[in-house]
This record gives sequence, C-alpha cells and structure tokens, in this order.
Amino acid sequence: MADQRQISEEISTLFDEASGDIAVGELEAAVEKYRKCIILEPTFFEGWHALGMALMKTGHFPEAIEAGLEATRLSPNDLLAWSSLSMFYVRNNQIPEAEAAGVKARILSWGGKIAKEEPEHASPLPGGTTTK
Repeated sequence: MADQRQISEEISTLFDEASGDIAVGELEAAVEKYRKCIILEPTFFEGWHALGMALMKTGHFPEAIEAGLEATRLSPNDLLAWSSLSMFYVRNNQIPEAEAAGVKARILSWGGKIAKEEPEHASPLPGGTTTK
C-alpha cells in the first residue's frame, strides 16, 4: 500500500492542492484532484479517504461509500477509515451498514484489530507459509 512517504511528487502536489481546495470551499475541484491521485496510485490510502470525505461534503454519498470501502480495504485497521465509512452510510440512510462500520471503529478504538497484520519482513518457508 502506498502511503504519504512512498508517493510521487506529482501525487503529493495534487493531494496538497486538493486539500487547499477543500480549505477554500472549492469542493468539486478537490474531488477531481483526489480522483487523479488515486488514478495515478490506486493503493494511496490517504487519497481514497480524502476523496470519500470530499464526495460526502458534495452530497455524493454512494460514491463516498465506494471510496470509504476502498480505504478500509487498503487499511483495515485504520480507525478513522471505519468511522468515516460509518458516517458516509448514515448520510446515505444505510443505518445497518453504518452501525456495522461503527462497531469496527469501536473495536479499533479499544485496541483490537479488524485484520491480522502480516509482519513487514516475513520470509517464505517451504510449503508457502511465512515466518512471523
């Protein structure tokens, strides 16, 4: 997964410009720039999360949910991603889904995990397993 430290200068600049657009109320311009970020780097978690928030602010709730789902797929143990996804569902009147996402956020706030984290430097063993 690409994070803020691994993205290109072009994506970093676009992301910063989009965040500036949000600050001055240019929401549609921000949405377009965030979209460009994730087109250039589909595993850019921060881009997906920011896109979801911008889409929610523009009233595009189903698209915000899609972006939020991708953010939670990329970073399943991110508390803010699940909290945001819950909010997107609420705005779209999908209360059962909002509650389910909210439960995952609550689990994370208690120090739990949604997905098992693989060690960064796992080495393969015979039979396809990895060391821990």
